[in-house]
Amino acid sequence: MINFQTSPENYKHWRLSTEGPVATLSMDVQEDETLAEGYKLKLNSYDLGVDIELADAVQRLRFEHPEVQVVVITSLKPRIFCAGANIYMLGTSSHAFKVNFCKFTNETRCSIEDSSTHSGQKFVAALNGTASGGGYELAIACDEIYLVDDGNSAVSLPEVPLLGVLPGTGGLTRLVDKRKVRRDRADVFSTLAEGLKGKRAKSWDLIDDYFPTSKFQEGMDARVRSLVDANGHKNSGPGIKLNPLAFDSSDGGREYKYVVVKLNREQRYVDLTLRGPEPGLPTTLKEIQALGDAYWPLQAYRELDDALLHLRVNELETGLVCIRTEGEIDEVLAVDKTLAAHRDHWLIREIILNMARVLRRLDLTAKSFFALIEPGSCFAGNLLELAVASDRTYMLNSPNQRIELAAGELNGGFLPMSNGLTRLQSRFIATRDNVGEILAQKGRLDTERADKLGLVTFAPDDLDWEDEIRVAIEERTSLSPDALTGMEASLRFAGPETMDTKIYGRLTAWQNWIFQRPNAVGEHGALTNYGKPTQAQFDFKRT
Repeated sequence: MINFQTSPENYKHWRLSTEGPVATLSMDVQEDETLAEGYKLKLNSYDLGVDIELADAVQRLRFEHPEVQVVVITSLKPRIFCAGANIYMLGTSSHAFKVNFCKFTNETRCSIEDSSTHSGQKFVAALNGTASGGGYELAIACDEIYLVDDGNSAVSLPEVPLLGVLPGTGGLTRLVDKRKVRRDRADVFSTLAEGLKGKRAKSWDLIDDYFPTSKFQEGMDARVRSLVDANGHKNSGPGIKLNPLAFDSSDGGREYKYVVVKLNREQRYVDLTLRGPEPGLPTTLKEIQALGDAYWPLQAYRELDDALLHLRVNELETGLVCIRTEGEIDEVLAVDKTLAAHRDHWLIREIILNMARVLRRLDLTAKSFFALIEPGSCFAGNLLELAVASDRTYMLNSPNQRIELAAGELNGGFLPMSNGLTRLQSRFIATRDNVGEILAQKGRLDTERADKLGLVTFAPDDLDWEDEIRVAIEERTSLSPDALTGMEASLRFAGPETMDTKIYGRLTAWQNWIFQRPNAVGEHGALTNYGKPTQAQFDFKRT
C-alpha cells in the first residue's frame, strides 16, 4: 500500500530550507530508502517515494511559505545533480506501476510550472553536476537552468539510445514547446546518450547559462537576487500549516472527514462521496486564515486528491468511480462567493489553484467516472465541476423529490482543465451559448431544466433509477479497461492543445505503448538488458 502523505520532518531524500524570499530544495537521495525491493537509488536517481516528497515540498512552499519568491533546486551530491528515474526500478515494475509513476511525476512537474505561473514562485535549477534523463526533465520544468562547467557535467536525455523508451516526464515536449529548441537540434540531443556540456548546451538553448566551478555559487547567488528583485508577487504571510489528513481505513474503503470511499471490488467499481461544507463557514479573511487547512474547500479537496491517488495506485481493478455529493447547495454556493470575493488574497488564490489542480488530477485519472445526482446532492458551484468532469451524468427525475444543480462563481474560469478551457466550455465545444446560459442562470436547475441545458446524460425516473444505474455499472465494468482508458482520454479534452495536453495525451500515450513493446521490455529489449553484459536486440520493423 503506497501512502502519498509525507512532511518535511519525514523526508528521506530532500532537504527544504527557506531564507526570506528564497527557498532551496536540495536533492540527497538515500540509496537504500527505496519504495520497493530489488534496486538501489544510486546517483540521485529517484523512485515514486522521492517524487512524493518533491510534490509535498512544492505544495508546502505555496501554503506554508508564501513569502518565498524564488525556489532553487539543486543537489547535495558532488558532481551529480540527478540521474533521473531509477532504471532498475522501472525494469522490475509492472506496466501499470510504470504508467502511474510517470503520470504522477508529470503532475509534479506541472505543479512546479503552475506555481511559477500563478503563485509567483520562480524555480531555478542549479545543476552542480550531470543531469540526465528525468534529472534534466526536472530541470526543464524550472524557469531557468544553470550548469556547472567542470569539464564533465552535462545535460542529457539518453532514454531513446540507451533504454529504447522515451523520456517519461515531459522532456521531449518541453524541449520544443517550452525552451523552443530547434527541432533538428532536439532530435540530435534526444539520441545523444552522453548529452551536451556547457557551451554547446547554452548555444542550443538547453540551459540558460553555465559557470565554472569556482564561480558557480557566486553566479547562482547573483541570478537569484536578480529574480527576487524582479518578482512582482509580494505575498504577505504568515503561511498556514498543512497538517496530515486523517482517515479511517478498512478493507472496504476509506473515510475522511469530507470524502468517503466505498470499494465494491467484486463488481470492480467504487462509490466516492464528497460531503459539502457545514453551515456558517467563515467569510472574512481573518476567520479563514484562523481556520487554516481545516477550511472546507482546502481540506475537502486535499482529501479528494489523496483518495484519487490511492485509487489510482492501490486499487487498480476498481475501474469505475461513481461520484456522489451530500450537503446543501446554498452552502457550496456561499463558499464559491467567498472565494471569488477574496481571490486576490494569496491564501484564497492558493486554495482555488489547489482545487483546480485536484480537478485536473481527476480529469487525468485512468478510471471511468459517473456522477449520480440524487436527493440530498449538492452538485453546485465548484462541486458542479465533478459532474461536468464525469464521463456520464445521471440525474434522478422525480416529481416527489427535490433534485437540483446550480452554477456558481467558480464555474466561469477559476478551475480550468489542462487544455485551458473550463469544463463547461469543453463540454459545449460546438454550442458555446449553452455555457453563457448556464452561468447566467439565477437559482437552481431541476432535472428537466438541467437536461434541457445539456448538463445531464440520462434522467431516469423513480421506477427506472436503480435498474438503469445497475445496468450502466455492469456494462461499464465489463468492457476492456485498456480500450476505456484510451477512449476516455480521447474524449475528455475537446478543444485546443496546450503543452500539458501534449505531455499527457501524446508523449505519455506513446510512452505507455513503448513500455509494452518487446524492443523495450522483451527478453532482448533495451530496458530489460540495461546494465547486463548482453546487448539489446531490436525488431527493426517500424510500426
